[in-house]
Amino acid sequence: MAVTRPQLKKFRRIVVKVGSSLLIDSAAGEVRAAWLSALVDDIAKLHRDGRDVLIVSSGSIALGRSRLKLPRGPLKLEESQAAAAVGQIALARIWSEVLGDHGIGAGQILVTLQDTEERRRYLNARSTIAKLLDWRAVPVINENDTVATNEIRYGDNDRLAARVATMASADLLILLSDIDGLYDAPPHLKPDAKLIPVVKSVTADIEAMAGSAASELSRGGMQTKIEAAKIATTSGTHMLIASGKIEHPLQAIIDGGRCTWFLTPANPVTARKRWIAGSLEPKGTLTIDAGAVAALRQGKSLLPAGVIRVDGSFARGDAVVVRGPDTHEIGRGLVAYDADDADRIKGHSSSDAAQILGVSGRAEMIHRDDLVVGGSRGDTN
Repeated sequence: MAVTRPQLKKFRRIVVKVGSSLLIDSAAGEVRAAWLSALVDDIAKLHRDGRDVLIVSSGSIALGRSRLKLPRGPLKLEESQAAAAVGQIALARIWSEVLGDHGIGAGQILVTLQDTEERRRYLNARSTIAKLLDWRAVPVINENDTVATNEIRYGDNDRLAARVATMASADLLILLSDIDGLYDAPPHLKPDAKLIPVVKSVTADIEAMAGSAASELSRGGMQTKIEAAKIATTSGTHMLIASGKIEHPLQAIIDGGRCTWFLTPANPVTARKRWIAGSLEPKGTLTIDAGAVAALRQGKSLLPAGVIRVDGSFARGDAVVVRGPDTHEIGRGLVAYDADDADRIKGHSSSDAAQILGVSGRAEMIHRDDLVVGGSRGDTN
């Protein structure tokens, strides 16, 4: 039985990945202004409809090479880093201007591999993204090529985009590509290769269909897109690959254009809570009062005022067990404070907590999105 492809209008938070080969004219070394304007028209429509939109954009090295008038050919690591330093300024200005034309603010976020792998950095980046989205700004995210070395870089923005989608709890990741989707064989080698419209799960057969990179500016290829699909769908994010060569590529998807959807059986919140409940080893325990128990069961966050005891040695972002006054396990969650700070502010209001610690921290001890209530490791309420 054929699987029905999803509708773009049903997604609330969308990450759009734009590669260098689409954004930059390789001959001129400049942005393809008309194409970018058409893409941002599409993004603005989604934004006006109330959707959160994030952009993962390559192009800093290519723009820097052009601005510095560097010769063609491979660059050494330090040359790439220096070119990125020049190009990132231009890239940020371009995105700010084209989004600003629609009355949309843009926020630049530069990340490295450690920012999505180290827990504390991950939480900081996640919080920054969340605040920008609260303000209805569009985060424009790129790998920080000025400091990333070959050993600590993603090397392609497909996987980076998948990590960003996971970090932001996005429910859809769109990879705009030189090709309009996944084919059962490399189409440049097999003219009668067939497009696969829907992939229900990334199997070994699906992985075997991926080819290698073909674009001069692209550092990724279909292989990295399949790896991105595995990251995204495991985390509850749908993903699709669509052609970015056409104008208004997002509108083309809405209109039923050719693309490949990679489906996930979960949503980002459910997937995240399953991970918290069943995959993380708790580092400590928070005991809470009866009022906090009732609040948590109503779907609210855990505030410092409701905590009566702190046990264990844990850092911000670690998993902890939450117990009621009778020591019965209420749930598990990712705590927003180190153990020492949590102990100092327990029983206090969020405003008092800032005065006690001397810094303005999180209002919640555990945010409801990071909390699994029920006392069962498989419960994702």
